[in-house]
Amino acid sequence: MKKSATKNSATKAVSAATQSTKFPTLLDQPPQRGNRFSRALFKNLFLAQGWQLQGEIPNLAKAVAIVAPHTSNYDAWYGFLAMLGLGIRLTIFGKHSLLKGPLKNFYRWMGVIPIFRESPQGMTQQIVEQIQQHDKIWIGIAPEGTRKAATKIKSGFYHIAQAANLPIVIFALDYANKSIRVLAVFHPTGDYEADLAKILDYYRGNFSAKNSHWLSKPFTKTLEK
Repeated sequence: MKKSATKNSATKAVSAATQSTKFPTLLDQPPQRGNRFSRALFKNLFLAQGWQLQGEIPNLAKAVAIVAPHTSNYDAWYGFLAMLGLGIRLTIFGKHSLLKGPLKNFYRWMGVIPIFRESPQGMTQQIVEQIQQHDKIWIGIAPEGTRKAATKIKSGFYHIAQAANLPIVIFALDYANKSIRVLAVFHPTGDYEADLAKILDYYRGNFSAKNSHWLSKPFTKTLEK
């Protein structure tokens, strides 16, 4: 009986250690959501599909989190499972009409904050003002802006980070290895073109798309030798 109990304890310890390498723990500074039950539910659902979250989540109260590449609706599925499994609250900005439709309660639950594209302030300023109202906030952005072969990266994520004096946390989707990877924390210098080249360099060799033919041109170039 004692041998069996010891063996079971050892097996559980190995299993827990293996799982922790596949899914990091969220520390105290990032904005939180959910509870222990909901986090375990979504984490296990994420891991059950053979996926893992690689790297440590930086312990930052405020940040702009970018996720790429974006070539499929599955990107959002895996991203949301990982987010809910971590228990991190990501704020996503969307057009104000989203919060008036039949899915408005779902969008609010997911952390969508409306912005008005026709506002004279401009979208960046609206978002910066929202950031300033929070002690803790992570902004989630897909910098390609579309699932289908964008010609360039949209610079909004960078200007938001620069204007709000926030670091950029870089995440990559890797379908070949079923992984979401935390690549780096990047601090903007104000030189967009130079900084974008550095950000794209972090992705080199660290991502693969669900639909490679829909990769944006800048990400396609990172595949070239």
